[in-house]
Amino acid sequence: MPNYHDDVDAVLRALADPTRRAVVERLAASPAVVSDLAAPFTMALPSLMQHLRVLEDAGVITSEKHGRVRTVTLRPGALDVLHLWLGEQRTPAEHHADRLGIHLTLTTPKEH
Repeated sequence: MPNYHDDVDAVLRALADPTRRAVVERLAASPAVVSDLAAPFTMALPSLMQHLRVLEDAGVITSEKHGRVRTVTLRPGALDVLHLWLGEQRTPAEHHADRLGIHLTLTTPKEH
């Protein structure tokens, strides 16, 4: 089993804050410049930059500066580590129920 618990910890810590979750939700739609990301929040820009730094350190986002404009992007696959970890936490009963559902779907005659 891969040892990715440090990655899981970092992503969960980064997403523990509602401001950072809101930023991730916004970036899921498309990349954005920092000023656009800051618009919905009442905090000062340096405070938002701290939030972005936490997300970037956790590997959730990337940013690129062109001149005076910094564009922030959700890193593709950044949240996959959570999906993998959550999948490991499923109980054997859930796995059996999934297999039963697949079996019933494949073996039940379809009504016409």
